[in-house]
Amino acid sequence: MGERFFLTTAIDYVNGSPHLGHAYEKTLADALARYHRLCGRSVFFLSGVDEHGQKVQQSARALGLDPKDFCDRQSELFRALWARLDISFDRFARTTDPLHKEAVRRSLEELRRKELLRFEEHEGFYSLRQEQFVTEKERVDGRWPEIFGEVVPMREPNYFFLLSRFGERIRREIEARPDWIIPEFRRNELLAALRRPLQELCISRPRSRLAWGIPLPFDEEYVTYVWFDALLNYVSFAESADGGSWWPADLQIIGKDILVPAHGVYWPAILDALELPLPRRLLVHGWWLNRGAKMSKSTGNAIDPVPYLERYGSEALRYFLLREMTLGNDADFSDEKFLQRYRSDLANDLGNLAHRTLSMIVRYRGGRVPGWTEAEAGEAEGELAAAFDERAYREAFDQGDTSSGLAVAWTLIGRANRYIDQAAPWRLARSPDSGKRLDVVFAALAETLRRIAISIEPALPRSSRKLLTQLGIAERPLLARCSFAPPRESYPIGAPEPLFPRIEE
Repeated sequence: MGERFFLTTAIDYVNGSPHLGHAYEKTLADALARYHRLCGRSVFFLSGVDEHGQKVQQSARALGLDPKDFCDRQSELFRALWARLDISFDRFARTTDPLHKEAVRRSLEELRRKELLRFEEHEGFYSLRQEQFVTEKERVDGRWPEIFGEVVPMREPNYFFLLSRFGERIRREIEARPDWIIPEFRRNELLAALRRPLQELCISRPRSRLAWGIPLPFDEEYVTYVWFDALLNYVSFAESADGGSWWPADLQIIGKDILVPAHGVYWPAILDALELPLPRRLLVHGWWLNRGAKMSKSTGNAIDPVPYLERYGSEALRYFLLREMTLGNDADFSDEKFLQRYRSDLANDLGNLAHRTLSMIVRYRGGRVPGWTEAEAGEAEGELAAAFDERAYREAFDQGDTSSGLAVAWTLIGRANRYIDQAAPWRLARSPDSGKRLDVVFAALAETLRRIAISIEPALPRSSRKLLTQLGIAERPLLARCSFAPPRESYPIGAPEPLFPRIEE
């Protein structure tokens, strides 16, 4: 077994249907999982759904469904979309799984044994949308921010986790690990939050108000607060085949809206209380905007990825999401931008390069890549070989920056297209004394296509496999094989087929 790598995504709340924001996070995680496999690592990729809480209970009742039946239905919506997007997770977490329920109850028992839970009556304001208590200091200009939805006064007894005991320790730990959060400016936001005194965390809800949750092991009249329940999925589903655990995660991928307080405050404190190590890194991505506006269920402007999958295929949507969003920042989605990326990057740059190269090999060399030697290569072939900056490619993907990583791959694609225009193999083919030169051109282009197929595999797994098949190569893509290695002998290629058909509309 090679070096191990464990990455997770946030688990999606099944209260609504999956939208473009969900699709981006899972595609980003999938591309990074595939990258680490490309590096020869043994990867465990965990994703899933969050199925408990008041909003799920309310949605199920509105449809006249049992909450479990509602969760089964909604869970399949997410799984079906991930299948269409070729998301290669190794395990799909559902918080209704008995394994997870038992892990949550054990954790609660441990916190109680350590005297880190307290039962007391609490009076304050409660956000129905976020299913959490909020305080007056969270008002902005006297109003509750839109993210909280309806906020109502509430007074009830509950169990509290003594979160305040862990704030200083968490802050010191994060200050000592400058690369713990990607990008760095998100780390600064978290440290600012940790410099303020922490309030105790309410980790229960009365069953009289909320029946759909995991009952507390020491008080069946209460169920577990959905965020405490959900965060523990990263550990409860991390068992490895050898009986151990993959935890700690090497990378946890989340949206910026759940860094503070959930993953940056609650989660480190819970792990510390349970004497478990922190994840090695958090990658915090931005939001997809719909023509400048944040997408949300409440405003009705969420973009459904399914029509784009049906019209353009999974590869086009994957590429757009991974290339268009700059690491950590928000990105704007529009049909115009999507079609521009499809036509320019995929159909013209990559698709045209592959199809015209392979078609010319079929036409002028009978479908066989010519053999050649390094001594026959010229300056142009040397420049083509040097056009892929593997170090920059690795650095970008190691940071979770798929946009920059793909830009490195497209630099090679652009250089290969210029190489064809400069070499003009169609003219060489008409010259009776340029046969050997034409062999070198086609061999260099075929080798470049092999390298391109390897470098695009994290973002475009289907196109990568299709291109390798058309090249007559069956080996597993590995980044270690991406160096320029001219073949010594001739070999046959498969039938050329367009990777990205042109779209007129």
